[in-house]
Amino acid sequence: MAGETAGLPGMREDYRAATLDAADLAATWHEQLIAWIGAAREAGLPDANAMVLATGDDEGRLTTRTVLAKDVDGGGVTFFTNYTSEKSHQLRQTRQASATFPWIALQRQATVIGTVELLSREDTLAYWRTRPRGSQLGAWASPQSAVVRDRAALEDLLAGVADRFADEEEIPPPPHWGGWRIVPTHVEFWQGRTDRLHDRLRFRRTDPGWVVERLAP
Repeated sequence: MAGETAGLPGMREDYRAATLDAADLAATWHEQLIAWIGAAREAGLPDANAMVLATGDDEGRLTTRTVLAKDVDGGGVTFFTNYTSEKSHQLRQTRQASATFPWIALQRQATVIGTVELLSREDTLAYWRTRPRGSQLGAWASPQSAVVRDRAALEDLLAGVADRFADEEEIPPPPHWGGWRIVPTHVEFWQGRTDRLHDRLRFRRTDPGWVVERLAP
């Protein structure tokens, strides 16, 4: 195998850091997710709110990328992006998404699966006002997912936007930028265990309410 050259077959860790049982879980999936994000942050992990977002188009083509979760509550998990990006096009087509928070250093991860909905303009504006000015300018400048000539072309776009808003104390959000919310039907919490007998506990939404299930690793 080609991977043998890089030693890939032998790369593995025996996970012994923690265990996870139903009694350890918070009362709700979002409280548990918030707790694990907090634990990752306290452990000093960079971008503890980073999640790998998976989307697909109506032809079945799948794409993943890392985005930052900016809100977690009983309604779902929220992130922000350009509405003309590939991910937004796919979300509009399928209205489905999955996102995994990979806290590898803590030997754990959480996965959220569900439908998606657009965030209100009011909620988008509230978050937009918390962003650094440079990030606001970047949102205006970047034609996200479009092919560009080179790095210099991006920097020229940014310079033009900076000139445009040079005299503006507050920059408005672009009409093509805003939030998405993943409204979960399933949320799984995974804790690595020795001998690959990992702990997997899943919150699953049913008509009567949420149920907690243990899944085989």
